[in-house]
Amino acid sequence: MTERIDGIMGDDVYQPDGSEIQEDTGPLEPEDTLDDRGIPEVLDEGYSPPERPFGVDEIGTTAAEQQAGETLDERLPRERPDVQDSGGDGLGDTPDTDGELLDLEAGERRSGRLVAPDEGVHVRRDGMVGEDVGIDGGAASAEEAAVHVVSDSDWPEPEE
Repeated sequence: MTERIDGIMGDDVYQPDGSEIQEDTGPLEPEDTLDDRGIPEVLDEGYSPPERPFGVDEIGTTAAEQQAGETLDERLPRERPDVQDSGGDGLGDTPDTDGELLDLEAGERRSGRLVAPDEGVHVRRDGMVGEDVGIDGGAASAEEAAVHVVSDSDWPEPEE
């Protein structure tokens, strides 16, 4: 049976002194995670920092607040109401978009980086031909994000 010692927090009990070997000094490899973004090297992925620090103004940031706990009056204003259907007109009401209308000719699957057949370093040929080499790990520019893949089966049959 363990005894509870008042006044001692979990961080006060064990502090590593640096003598232990730490093998987890970097990010996990894709095969060790459940989040597959399709990028072979983890360090090739870009990082976008948050626009504001998280948790600085929250209750429970300090050890004293953690020990005291949160009151019901502090917790209730943070509760979020249930989301209700807005009952829109169907034009631009698609979730996860900026309100743009859906275009059936644009396709739904985003393409990756387009690279010229000569990879931009060899003799240049006339024409605008590119090959999809997959989505880059960093953030795509607006122009790259606008390019979508449309398969031949997505096109309607021509009317005669």
